Amino acid sequence: MTELKTYRGHIRNWKELCDTLGIKTSLSRERREEEILIKAYEKWGCEIADHLYGMFAFAIWDNEEQKLFCVRDHFGTKPFYYYITKDNEFLYGTMIRDITEQKGFVKEINKDMLQIYMSLTYVAGEDTFFKGLKKLMPGCHLTWQNGKAEIVRYWKPEFRPDESKTLEQWADEIHTTVKQMTEEVKTPDETAESFLSGGVDSSYVLAVSDVQMTNSCGYDDERFDESKLAKKTADILNRGHNTCLITPEQYFDAVPYVMYNMEQPLGDASAIVFAIACRATAEHTSLCYSGEGADEFFGGYNMYRNAERYGENLKTFYVGNTNIMKEEEKQKILKNYNPDVLPINLVKYIYEETEGLDPLTKMSDVDIQIWLEGDIYLNVDKMSTCCGLEIRMPLTDRRVFDIASRMPSKFKVNEEQNKVAFRTAAAKVLPEEIAFRKKLGFIVPIRIWLADDNYNSDVREKFNSDYAGEFFNIDEINAIFEDYKNGNSDNWRKVWTIYTFLVWYEEYFIKR
Repeated sequence: MTELKTYRGHIRNWKELCDTLGIKTSLSRERREEEILIKAYEKWGCEIADHLYGMFAFAIWDNEEQKLFCVRDHFGTKPFYYYITKDNEFLYGTMIRDITEQKGFVKEINKDMLQIYMSLTYVAGEDTFFKGLKKLMPGCHLTWQNGKAEIVRYWKPEFRPDESKTLEQWADEIHTTVKQMTEEVKTPDETAESFLSGGVDSSYVLAVSDVQMTNSCGYDDERFDESKLAKKTADILNRGHNTCLITPEQYFDAVPYVMYNMEQPLGDASAIVFAIACRATAEHTSLCYSGEGADEFFGGYNMYRNAERYGENLKTFYVGNTNIMKEEEKQKILKNYNPDVLPINLVKYIYEETEGLDPLTKMSDVDIQIWLEGDIYLNVDKMSTCCGLEIRMPLTDRRVFDIASRMPSKFKVNEEQNKVAFRTAAAKVLPEEIAFRKKLGFIVPIRIWLADDNYNSDVREKFNSDYAGEFFNIDEINAIFEDYKNGNSDNWRKVWTIYTFLVWYEEYFIKR
């Protein structure tokens, strides 16, 4: 007997799998996907993930073999955690709280992770902030049998540039594939809305979909407000639009809610905005699209345009999209500094895998394997799940990545533009002013709000708390805070990263 023990996700190629595996398509989605996973495992065993497209993390009990088989999807869009007790019991789940509430779990802080977090602003790699609790990494499956765990990496990003195609040919391939993904991402009887920013990714997803209502966030401060651009895009495409205006009070009030439901600290300031957007959107839909994946696949970040300048030096410093604090500074502020715990160690294997490839490809691969899993997909999954909203990401798909893996870097970035081929594809259904709009990023006014004494009282309180003193030299972190308030705006991310850790720690180790 084969039993599905836990599962979260969405299988895109369910029609093909139902046909192959002899499953009735009339079943409810829940029952259909359970049948797919069980029968696919019975047919393909440990190679099951090779046949699945979509987002997934699940565990299957194989009664015949007396083993538990656990798998996480190729890019890590859904999380999977596990923990081995002192009595050698195997605890597992797609949520950390699935594990921490079980008998045998011992809640201890992993202080080494704080060093990683203070640089990256997220939890990277297989370790977590809970000692002994591990993440199954993207593209991996785990077998627990006879009291032993065996982990196999079944998939990794591979890049084989094809110089034979023109820009227009790449754009055609992207467009054909994106349209296919949009057709698969939901069934005709489902109704979806979409998140919409001022950028090309979410606009492209909207343009090729049948979505009629869009959602964005805005602020009173026009310097940071993209909602008007989003509204303009929605109007051009004849779609409806909701704007959620976020106040600083609302933003700071949401921080404990976000850190608790994130289950681990996340210093990405946009996560708070995204959480508020998810809650607002969940009031009128249960399904929403989002545009994650294209930036990392197709060269979307402005820093990628400096890739050639970095050259071979990349492997000495590039650990992903964020790196806000150097080792010397961490030595000053941390009570317990371990010189062997370095962010660069997390990505050495990636540089070995990309040896001989161009610098942009190396940067992209680091972000695909580390940043996407640790920050972007974690944020999307946790903040949508906790308010009952399901988010699907049409651009995160192996078939979309396959195009990017074959595309030469010259079609991803040039001196004037990023995501060149992707934007060219988007321009088939979007006005050029939208398709080629300069990337702004997910802008949050936190760098201004954080310096305002009307809003930062909790930050100051946390920085001077007894438990802050367990981890940090209080004088040093307050010096960073004061330097920021006195005009060094570059320090806002350091302040925010320290603060989010302290809020999370209070939620999990002080209150509970």
